[in-house]
Amino acid sequence: MTISMYNTLSRSKEPLETIEPGVVKMYVCGVTVYDQAHIGHAMSALVFDIIRRYLEYRTFEVRHVVNFTDVDDKIINRANQLGRDPKELAESYVTEFMDDLKALNVQPAQEYPRATETMGEIIRFIAGLIESDHAYEAGGDVYFSVPSDPDYGKLSGRNLHDMLSGTRFEVDERKKHPADFALWKAAKPGEPF
Repeated sequence: MTISMYNTLSRSKEPLETIEPGVVKMYVCGVTVYDQAHIGHAMSALVFDIIRRYLEYRTFEVRHVVNFTDVDDKIINRANQLGRDPKELAESYVTEFMDDLKALNVQPAQEYPRATETMGEIIRFIAGLIESDHAYEAGGDVYFSVPSDPDYGKLSGRNLHDMLSGTRFEVDERKKHPADFALWKAAKPGEPF
């Protein structure tokens, strides 16, 4: 029996076709570890655990990766509020999150990369976006240029005009377009970098 999945891009159910026969590579965006996990984190973990278990039941090899965002303004702000080191605070929430997954009987992913461990790749990727005019530097920060991508919004089925209509954006004179968003933020005095 063929497994069909909903393809958000085509807006239709399609047979599951893997790049490598018999292997499903599943990358799941993990949590930003600045506070305790909540029910939304649990729901995401459970949904992808169920998908993984079903695919493995159907004899697929599943390579499951979940990232941790362990450097972020929220982490720095929370660490400052608590008088703790941001790295130590983030690591304590990683440990707590992993304990929560174990309590929920969620299978651990094969890998849990951390943003702080992949900075070289992140920097190279952002540099490539700048070189291809899809991102720009402004006051030490780097922003993605939303209008530079004619397919932006294609996956959600919305165009840029519809996304902006009725939305209030924080005014930032450094942005070229109100929908542009930060890819990289410069460290403020006293922050880790």
